[in-house]
Amino acid sequence: MDKATSGWINGFLGVLIFSGSLPATRVAVAAFDPVFLTAARAGIAGVLALGLLLAFREKRPGPGDVVSLIVVALGVVVGFPLLTALALEHVTSAHSIVFIGLLPLATAIFGVIRGGERPRPAFWLFSCLGSSLVAGFAMTQGFSASAKGDILMLAAVVVCGLGYAEGAKLSRTLGGWQVISWALVLSLPIMATLAIVIMPASFAGTGQAAWIGLAYVSLFSMLIGFIFWYKGLAQGGIAAVGQLQLLQPFFGLALAATLLHEVVSLAMVAVTAAVVICVAGAKRFAT
Repeated sequence: MDKATSGWINGFLGVLIFSGSLPATRVAVAAFDPVFLTAARAGIAGVLALGLLLAFREKRPGPGDVVSLIVVALGVVVGFPLLTALALEHVTSAHSIVFIGLLPLATAIFGVIRGGERPRPAFWLFSCLGSSLVAGFAMTQGFSASAKGDILMLAAVVVCGLGYAEGAKLSRTLGGWQVISWALVLSLPIMATLAIVIMPASFAGTGQAAWIGLAYVSLFSMLIGFIFWYKGLAQGGIAAVGQLQLLQPFFGLALAATLLHEVVSLAMVAVTAAVVICVAGAKRFAT
């Protein structure tokens, strides 16, 4: 199997895992405070990542890697989980999932800035068209009524795109699972302490669904998904493989409708399909 094909397969598996993140967060945030949820998921994943690094006796990152790992940690360990958890207090997971349509563009932009990639002009035309469709959807679906949730989701997309591109660049030398593991370990002292400090006095009223949601975002969204995702981006290219994120709304909307019984409107499906078509065109001109 060639490197590019392996990159697409790993990227697809990462996207498939990430598709459950927003529905799982929506379930968990109904019982847990968003800040506690962010700290707890990072703390749990950090302990697991530390165990992996010790078990495989991985060498420590070089001094030049630390700044990049901090950027990854701020983007995907703290920023995206916290901002999406806060957003999901104001919007449904089905609504928030459509904003994931902006992630390929954000990832590609930071891929140029941080990864040195140079997609062709037609790539940007398709990507910007897809992003415009997403923005237009937000405006027509009650933006004024849930402006806070939409703004938080937009901010989450920006920091996530930066974390994706920075992690992918570092994965070329450090390795995919090593990057997310070291980023989690760097965050562990702060996030574990925060989780303990703001931990609820009692979990007596916390239902099983909330615990399952916490387990999913801690194990799959925070660790396992990134093992595949960073490896895929490093192998197949940040801008190119990043376009696979446009499949995430399809999977996420299906999960939101199936597991959370949320209403998925025809407009949501239409916009998602249109964005996928646009970014499929962008993929063709990614390199």
